[in-house]
Amino acid sequence: MANLQPAAAPGTPPAEDVLGGVEPESFWRRFQTLTTIARPSRHEELAAAHVREWAAAKGLEVAADEIGNMVVRVPATAGREAAPTIILQGHLDMVCERRPDSAFDPTEGRIGLRRDGDWLTADGTTLGADDGVAIAAMMALVDDPSLPHGPLELLMTVREEVGLEGVQALDGSLVGGEILINLDSEEDGRLTVGCAGSTDTWVRVQASREPRRDGEVALAVVVAGGKGGHSGTNITHGRSNAVKAAGRVLRAALASVPFRLVSLDGGKSRNAIPRDARAVCLVEQQHEQALRSALDEAAAALRDAYRVTDPDVDAATAATEMPADAWGVDDTRRLLDLVALVPSGPLSMSSEFEGLVELSTSLGEAITDGTQLTLHSLSRTSNGPLLDDVMATLEAAAHLAGGELEVKHNYGAWRPDLTSPVLARTVDVFERVLGEKPIVTAVHAGLECAVIGGKMARQPDMLSFGPQIEFPHSPDERVSIPTVDRFWRLLVGVVDELSRPAGARP
Repeated sequence: MANLQPAAAPGTPPAEDVLGGVEPESFWRRFQTLTTIARPSRHEELAAAHVREWAAAKGLEVAADEIGNMVVRVPATAGREAAPTIILQGHLDMVCERRPDSAFDPTEGRIGLRRDGDWLTADGTTLGADDGVAIAAMMALVDDPSLPHGPLELLMTVREEVGLEGVQALDGSLVGGEILINLDSEEDGRLTVGCAGSTDTWVRVQASREPRRDGEVALAVVVAGGKGGHSGTNITHGRSNAVKAAGRVLRAALASVPFRLVSLDGGKSRNAIPRDARAVCLVEQQHEQALRSALDEAAAALRDAYRVTDPDVDAATAATEMPADAWGVDDTRRLLDLVALVPSGPLSMSSEFEGLVELSTSLGEAITDGTQLTLHSLSRTSNGPLLDDVMATLEAAAHLAGGELEVKHNYGAWRPDLTSPVLARTVDVFERVLGEKPIVTAVHAGLECAVIGGKMARQPDMLSFGPQIEFPHSPDERVSIPTVDRFWRLLVGVVDELSRPAGARP
């Protein structure tokens, strides 16, 4: 990459010159501060405290429910008191991924900002634009007294990145607005009016283990270098899944050289495509070189398969410390067959929106715990009945492997309403402010709109928009600086438009 400005040293705020002079200045100042605050899912306390301190300084009322979802109530500007209440909504938490060699760590509030031309990214970690953009935008909007608006409810949820846990426990009485604008979309030029629902599954298989034997050596197979990314929005990009790749390499080698699997572990987040996986196996010393050769051959086939869509993915083999035991060869074959059978990728496309995935599943985690191997998948769909086919496939795979399937339905889809009055007015603002027509679409990912409407006494009119954010949930996450300015101008324009007295012209 060219023209990279230096990142901040670990443990210090981002260097001021990274975003010096970039507009909107008030937004970027708020966003920059958020990058110094640890906010992993289920540990959003510091971020919530930061918002509370800000609200208290402005004399704004704050309320929260038992799980930590919070709302900041903002009175209307003069002359807009009779306008409908708008809920601006985003989540406080972020996915905290990092490369092993990065000096930074988002779980500790250490994100090193880097600017590459028109893009802002982070030094070896996730950036947190998903969904720091929303929190920064809400705060910056209220910071500027010159921006007119009606009554606002700033709804900041927790635990979004772990199955929308926070919003699923939302106390619906916290908010009562007639309009909800979600600020968690990641595609510039689009207005989102629907999203997929999601279901978590766990295939668990138990198999007895046998002690290591004399004459066996231990080898580790490490898959790394993949792009990873969001398991919904990036699912059509043809990227490697490190858990599936490790299973593929091992299974191919097992066809010619017997070995015993010790462990298979990979993936860090249920809604991210796994970038790394590590397996350990035991092989008789006399077959070690043959196994290494078979693994190398399988790794070459892996690289060739992803030479275009994921060119840096690779599988490397190295000696490792001896374990105490391993599964037998037959159970090894059964477990690797299971990994091969569990689907991962897009399964059908939408008939309503061109290019939109309708149904997918992603194998997000492999976990070895004693005698048990667990494969954790996340399935998404905007067409609920189609999910039955995925569940049947996973159940059959579990039964064939002698295991069990656990299913957790998280939330249903947010169904599009193309007749929405708020959508029509937002389209008008978009064309007036940005000089072009927006694309009205749905997204193959989870948005909290899918849950919030059902929690409230009356479902609000809802839509979602945001700037261009690429590679979320991975250390390659980046946000387009020019589209943040577009997002900001659209947000300001929409909040103004929806609070105007009847008949008033912009």
